[in-house]
Amino acid sequence: MSSAVKDIKRVTTHTLQELKQKGVPIAMITAYDYSMAKLMDNAGVDVVLVGDSASNVMAGHETTLPITLDQMIYHGASVVRGCARALVVVDLPFGTYQGNSKGALNSAIRIMKESGAHAVKLEGGEEVLESVERILTAGIPVMGHLGLTPQSIYKFGTYVVRAREDAEAERLRRDAKLLEEAGCFALVLEKIPAKLAGEVARSISIPVIGIGAGGGVDGQVLVMHDMLGINREFHPRFLRRYADLYTVITEAVGHYVQDVRSKDFPNQEEQY
Repeated sequence: MSSAVKDIKRVTTHTLQELKQKGVPIAMITAYDYSMAKLMDNAGVDVVLVGDSASNVMAGHETTLPITLDQMIYHGASVVRGCARALVVVDLPFGTYQGNSKGALNSAIRIMKESGAHAVKLEGGEEVLESVERILTAGIPVMGHLGLTPQSIYKFGTYVVRAREDAEAERLRRDAKLLEEAGCFALVLEKIPAKLAGEVARSISIPVIGIGAGGGVDGQVLVMHDMLGINREFHPRFLRRYADLYTVITEAVGHYVQDVRSKDFPNQEEQY
């Protein structure tokens, strides 16, 4: 860990701005419970995202749409208790901010009050600008999210790379500027061409965190279950697996089952 990062006692939105200015890449990862959040925090990540991907990896849903605000608050509170250093950002789930800025503010306030999170994240550009601005009036930091926006999967119909065509790329550039001007402290760009992502990162003053957006941005984010190899079904080009916990865990539990069956566990030293 670089000296510009290791001495930070608590990462804030201001810290992320300083890291961008110093050219220090920002490390962000998802977590959904206390134990894993504590591990991520101790490993030195800067931002822990309580993503609505909990709908997939924790609850087994096909999309992120079914997860509720109450469930996001539960996961958020668990993660906050595990993080002593990292900035904790909680996703606003589908249906809690689209088309109703007052509802968006109420949802964001609930997340901040009931989970103790430090910021919220929501998907979209101009179409959710009113909600972004209203949340910001309450002093709640907002992280934007453009490119592939999983909550809009039924609109897109596919998880393919976004903004390849000129019109969509131009709209993304414009939305990034709008979110910056509105007051977002950072922006996630998901699954867009690396050249476009780098251009956006250079064109705005706030940190840009990429997932499948190349190396020209200000930081990276991955879903914990994917990068640790717990989830074997998801293997896009941008994913690097840093462990194979699927094999480690299934083999360990398999050995436990064998020891129970054979009555090898517990032995004399493992009982009272």
